Amino acid sequence: MPALILPLIEAVAHWPERGALIGLDLGTKTIGVAVSDPDRRLATGVGTVQRKAFTSDAARLLAIAAERGAAGFVLGLPVNMDASEGPRAQSTRAFARNFARLTDLAIGLWDERLSTAAVERELIGTDMSRARRAEVIDEHAAIYILQGALDRLMTLRDSRRGR
Repeated sequence: MPALILPLIEAVAHWPERGALIGLDLGTKTIGVAVSDPDRRLATGVGTVQRKAFTSDAARLLAIAAERGAAGFVLGLPVNMDASEGPRAQSTRAFARNFARLTDLAIGLWDERLSTAAVERELIGTDMSRARRAEVIDEHAAIYILQGALDRLMTLRDSRRGR
């Protein structure tokens, strides 16, 4: 049975209480990868996967998940500013459907609106060269996406505990 693909706040019910989450930012040429700590407080960059063929890309992502003892995936969903879904979001959903056939780890979709733009501004602010930004943008976007998802999950946990 394929893995579930759900909005983040629904996916959390299908993940164990502890365990790393793998954050993915699907670029056209690379896939940015980030991982959380087992307590899901901090996102850290893992690197990028150069996109080749879906099968080899998915195998690499699953290997990273196995190495990190992942409990699930957080996939950035590029929603338009008006909340509609364009071709990039459709492509991301197609990737998620195909990827779900290869794993039983639930996939949480997280609205990544403006994540790349925010990361780009941050990298420009550090005076990073354009060439270097191009090398790291997808990894940093994956970190940004995963950290945003972790922060949301923390807020949910705290509100359920009455904090």
